[in-house]
Amino acid sequence: MSTSQPKESLPPEDRTTPDGLLHARTGTDVSPEDLVLASGKDLTPQNLEWARRKLAEEGPTALDKILP
Repeated sequence: MSTSQPKESLPPEDRTTPDGLLHARTGTDVSPEDLVLASGKDLTPQNLEWARRKLAEEGPTALDKILP
């Protein structure tokens, strides 16, 4: 007889998906608009310029750093 608990009966913190598995970028290029919207900001010229600079410095991983 097995003494292990079924996965459903484990506390929620034991069933949490690791951050590395949550990101679902499709492999397409990340646009400045994507970065602005993912950060929860409005699409303004200033925010788009911020996103362009961030993408130039960090590349597409800038989006991964913003997403939870």
